[in-house]
Amino acid sequence: MHATTPARQDPSKDQEAAIRTPLRWFARILAAWVALTAVLVLLLRWVPPPTTAFMLAAHVRLWLGGDFHTPVEQRWTDLSRISPYAQLAVIASEDQHFPFHHGFDFNSMHEAFEGDMDGERFRGGSTISQQTAKNLFLWGGRSYVRKGIEAWFTALMELTWPKHRILEVYLNVAQFGPDTYGVQAASRRFFHKDAINLSRSEAAQLAGVLPNPYMLHAGRPSAYLASRREWILRQMRALGDTSYLRNLAPVH
Repeated sequence: MHATTPARQDPSKDQEAAIRTPLRWFARILAAWVALTAVLVLLLRWVPPPTTAFMLAAHVRLWLGGDFHTPVEQRWTDLSRISPYAQLAVIASEDQHFPFHHGFDFNSMHEAFEGDMDGERFRGGSTISQQTAKNLFLWGGRSYVRKGIEAWFTALMELTWPKHRILEVYLNVAQFGPDTYGVQAASRRFFHKDAINLSRSEAAQLAGVLPNPYMLHAGRPSAYLASRREWILRQMRALGDTSYLRNLAPVH
């Protein structure tokens, strides 16, 4: 009798299986992440965010420095309890096309990309929607990886949130000073009043610090911040003052 020779396994099939297995796992992880982020963003349409990625990073920074006493100030305030001047000021300062775009200002993004390709300092072209996504879910820094993830969250918010909700969340999570987040906490800290009572000039001064809340101080405005405040006031008037807010969905 002749011994039978065991059949040889095709090496190409082994290689194919070795490739397919991690791809399947990657697809499953990606699908789970997409579903989880979609549910989270949809939930936050109605629920005030209990914290943000930037606030958590501020807590960690304080704790690592041995500071367990300095609070990270943030007080959620409904949009109806925030001065219309504050709402208009951040739009005039940060994103004048906010009511009309779908999350992205492609002209500003193109200019920022061209400046980066020319070796200039990375310039932002972020809309209020993008900044809200970044503050809620992401980290600081300037990279295209972060921008890609930011774009995903921005698209989710624009698909599931009305414009007034995006503005409401932005005004509650934007950083206005060291360890000071949201317009209500900033208003109490710098002007000793609630956000509903902010004047036109005070609102413009707060909006003026948004590009650099560590270097610019709303309570002690530098010459640069004062000039920026006047520019924002001019932009607010040019937009048609608070009547411009009618372009947003009504707040109930």
